[in-house]
Amino acid sequence: MDFTHLHVHTQYSLLDGAAGIKPMIQQAKKYGMNSLAITDHGNMFGVPEFASVAKKEGIKPIIGCEFYLAKDRHERSRKVTEGNSEKHTFHQVLLAKNELGYKNLSKLCSYGYTEGFYYKPRIDKELIREYGEGLIATTCCLASEVNQAILTKGEAEAEKIFMEWLDIFGEDYYIELQRHGIKEQNTCNEILVKWSKKHNVKMIATNDVHYIEAKDSEAQDILLCLQTGKNFDDPDRMRFDGDQFYLKSKEEMEKLFSDFPESIDNTGEIVSKIDTPDLKRDILLPMFELPQGFTSEDDYLRDLTYKGAKERYGEITSVISERLEMELGIVKDMGFAGYFLIVQDFIAAAKELGVAVGPGRGSAAGSAVAYCTGITNLDPIHYNLLFERFLNPERVSMPDIDIDFDDDGRQKVIEWVVNKYGTNRVAQIITYGTMAAKSSIRDVARVLRLPLAEADKLAKLVPDTPGTNLETAFKEVKELAQAKKSKDSLIVKTLGFAETLEGSVRHTGIHAAGVIIGKTDLTECLPMCTSKNSNLLVTQYEGEYAEHVGMLKMDFLGLKTLSIIKDAVEIIKQRHGIKIDPDKIPLDDLKTFELYQNGDTIGTFQFESEGMRIYLKDLKPTNIEDLIAMNALYRPGPMQFIPSFISRKHGKEKVEYPHELLKDILENTYGIMVYQEQIMQAAQIMANYSLGEADILRRIMGKKKADQLPAEEEKFVSRAMEKGIDLKKAKDIFKIMAHFAGYGFNRSHSAAYSLLAYQTAYLKANYMAEYMAAVLQRNKNDIKSITFFMDECKRKGINVFGPDLNESEYKFIVNNEGEIQYGLGAVKGVGQAAAEAIISERSENGRYTNVFDLTKRIDLRAANKKCLESLALAGAFDCFSGVYRSQYFYKENEDDS
Repeated sequence: MDFTHLHVHTQYSLLDGAAGIKPMIQQAKKYGMNSLAITDHGNMFGVPEFASVAKKEGIKPIIGCEFYLAKDRHERSRKVTEGNSEKHTFHQVLLAKNELGYKNLSKLCSYGYTEGFYYKPRIDKELIREYGEGLIATTCCLASEVNQAILTKGEAEAEKIFMEWLDIFGEDYYIELQRHGIKEQNTCNEILVKWSKKHNVKMIATNDVHYIEAKDSEAQDILLCLQTGKNFDDPDRMRFDGDQFYLKSKEEMEKLFSDFPESIDNTGEIVSKIDTPDLKRDILLPMFELPQGFTSEDDYLRDLTYKGAKERYGEITSVISERLEMELGIVKDMGFAGYFLIVQDFIAAAKELGVAVGPGRGSAAGSAVAYCTGITNLDPIHYNLLFERFLNPERVSMPDIDIDFDDDGRQKVIEWVVNKYGTNRVAQIITYGTMAAKSSIRDVARVLRLPLAEADKLAKLVPDTPGTNLETAFKEVKELAQAKKSKDSLIVKTLGFAETLEGSVRHTGIHAAGVIIGKTDLTECLPMCTSKNSNLLVTQYEGEYAEHVGMLKMDFLGLKTLSIIKDAVEIIKQRHGIKIDPDKIPLDDLKTFELYQNGDTIGTFQFESEGMRIYLKDLKPTNIEDLIAMNALYRPGPMQFIPSFISRKHGKEKVEYPHELLKDILENTYGIMVYQEQIMQAAQIMANYSLGEADILRRIMGKKKADQLPAEEEKFVSRAMEKGIDLKKAKDIFKIMAHFAGYGFNRSHSAAYSLLAYQTAYLKANYMAEYMAAVLQRNKNDIKSITFFMDECKRKGINVFGPDLNESEYKFIVNNEGEIQYGLGAVKGVGQAAAEAIISERSENGRYTNVFDLTKRIDLRAANKKCLESLALAGAFDCFSGVYRSQYFYKENEDDS
């Protein structure tokens, strides 16, 4: 039989495995192997990538995990003494035989985090007995329970443990032999071979793979140093014994185990037992609980839509009705009614909780159903937005509705979703931090003890261009290439190992916005883990792969702009007694457009950059359509069309249309194709494409799929000629469309964000002090931004006073004279509790006379010493400001100052 490596660690054995998945699988293929296992330490992080790459390379993926095994997963003592051993956990390899085995492997891996995590994710035999069906087990490596018992308890006691495992797994339990030149392995192997004959348990040969080639052993050692925080030359650090932990060829393994050839063949027997499940699944939408009187999600969505339409439009015209029917029909055919209901449900809840919700984001703003159900707040019919850009009936894919919430409210919405669906059905999404070019140099340099100045110099030689790797940098940067050939061996080693380890997974994180909502307990669908930074479960698969295995991913985004608008509205209400609804402000306000025309947009959304402000002064926008177009154009690529756009608006350049039939759709952009939707509409008008077909054409053009363009051109020209358009004109129009498709922006997104931007400009133009106070408040943790926006206030004639014990509130405020008072909470080191105590005492007992008065009236000692120092240094006191030294007036645990 073929030999298969069944004990393999990838880079997802964090800072322990130095093997990249793709190169490792390619090496196995080079060796002529037909299958390969993944058994990372305690997790399944790399499983979906491994399975995907393996299948592409024609390799059968064997899904497994090398678990950390505790005697009792609930035990929390650091070390459990077992005879002469002080190991607190053992290692145990488990492989999935089939679909059930994969599910049980996922559950065990999840419980290792949710129930057994203590330094490492741990399981125990109780869990293995419960979820052992469909799994194959081995005696594992030297760190296993069986092998450790042999070494520390003796053969008789170890055999009892061996029999216990055999009882759990029966014929799916195998004796694992390893030979890495380690004396203890030989001791264990001798006894394991004896048991094989005695108990008729088959043996398999494995290599404990942690890197691809023997030469990578030092790189692996450096990873271990990073994991343990040790230096490479530390004699007492953890290290692997030898350089034999690499992906050996079948020939090498046959030679190594020539005395037990059956151990090579038996790996093939295990592979033949395994029917690797296909991880890809259709999206499993959560069940939406329908209100009484409804039996179908489609019927309830229709009811909500038409009720919302009546509120939005008043009279439901034939145009509105036709649009809604078209959208509802497509949603029903695609089976996405439940998705819309779930989204509208938590958005409605957010609004009830007082959370600010954005008007829309991305292509979802093109849906009238989304608008009528309150998911978006932008009329797609009025703004001529296309539903097919969002949901294409001719290219079925999951809808993607990303939602913006104000920064403070985002967590409230997530908590609401958790309360509704359950903690076991809602999770955040894992991310992986990798060693980039610069950081890999710095990491390796630290471990090898290369002087910091040298390391910094080398790292800075790597270009900052996104996507630059060390291979490219060595070719492009002469000084870096020379350093690689330096006479200084430490520099050469640093750069060599950095190149080997570049891209290695260094740590895990949490996706900033992604949230998973499951139909059932998420551990039924994919492995989960936990994070010290989140109270929610976290998927072990990153976003793309979480969706791949059927999970519904939604982006709950925190948008600072919404918080600024919300704060500004509150300050305006407090000062003027006016309650402004940002969604009802006039879109033709003269003061707002004057602000845009003067390029006076610092602090507003989307239009505040210096380059944009220069263009605004030239453009002199007069309506919301000008803003939507500029928002779409001010990006790398389409920026080249801005001068022409401005000249055409002011009559300095003739407005020309590719064809008179396209005048209606290009009039607002002066004949220039700015939006992706215009490309789609052009195909519809010129060549009778359905909008679904047009979206596919737009994608092909936009992604410059040269191999597909000739057939599409032939189709377009043929249909255009059927409409009476001559051959040359049809070809010319196709070329124009293809040219602009590479730059076209999503009009739905541009319109929604331009509307939000207009709201910020309206507030700045009409209530400048209040708006800028909100801007300062939401940038309070960035002193550079604070300084920048204070300069803007000064330029506009608005005074901003520094922090003052007797005048400041916790947040930035506007006083009766229209001046901004610095917030105490914006002073670094001053927490909300201390600030509120100061303000409360002041309101009850009058002004503070000096710092002595403050320390007598409020207990700001011990834990709040930093707070007091910060206030003094910020000049919040009438006395000692500027010459403050803590020892002059403050001593811990003394009543008098």
